Amino acid sequence: MHTSVQKWSAEFIGTFWLTLGGCGSAVLAAAFPEIGIGLVGVSLAFGLTVVTGAYALGPISGGHFNPAVSVGLAMGGRFSWGELPGYVIAQVLGAIIGGGILYVIATGKAGAQLGGFATNGFGTHSPGGYSMTAALVTEVVMTALFLIVILGATAKRAAPGFAGLAIGLCLTLIHLISIPVTNTSVNPARSTGVAVFGPDIAMQQLWLFWLAPIVGALIGAVIYKTLLSGRTDD
Repeated sequence: MHTSVQKWSAEFIGTFWLTLGGCGSAVLAAAFPEIGIGLVGVSLAFGLTVVTGAYALGPISGGHFNPAVSVGLAMGGRFSWGELPGYVIAQVLGAIIGGGILYVIATGKAGAQLGGFATNGFGTHSPGGYSMTAALVTEVVMTALFLIVILGATAKRAAPGFAGLAIGLCLTLIHLISIPVTNTSVNPARSTGVAVFGPDIAMQQLWLFWLAPIVGALIGAVIYKTLLSGRTDD
């Protein structure tokens, strides 16, 4: 059994890594002259942070790295509601520290232009100019499906040892779909971590990237629990 401090530390480090690795790829490498990694590269980077974090830190804390995932797992009966506050605090702090370190790196050259700093948004702050409604629907649906994949991949009846890979690939796919709409959140901590250092509009629109992922996570958990769950899942 791991202590609460060990679990919180694992969630802090995992969310730090997700924010620094995923958002860092978008800020530093997406459009780098001549060899930019582009949308596909950024999507893969987010997936890789989850894969690596899940296998390294998952055995300690479960590898949530996302307040919406923690809420969804609690709703799905895989996680204690009593542990939720500690996990969420650790995740948000990890994301903010990750965003802070990325800010220091990104501003470490003359004439640095941060742009949107990998923040999430809608309307004028959406990469593709999508509306608030489109952003809301995207984040709810993508997070709901993310939770269904997480619950299914971590069920006892699932193939052992592959959960981290399935979850990471799912997050990659989610980014491939939704980066043009919202810059992809499905994770309130990740959104907060860069919004703190990004343009003012990112903080003004941050509410949606807490509300929509949490609502989506609850919907996904309820769908899985009522329609897909078996006796051997838990």
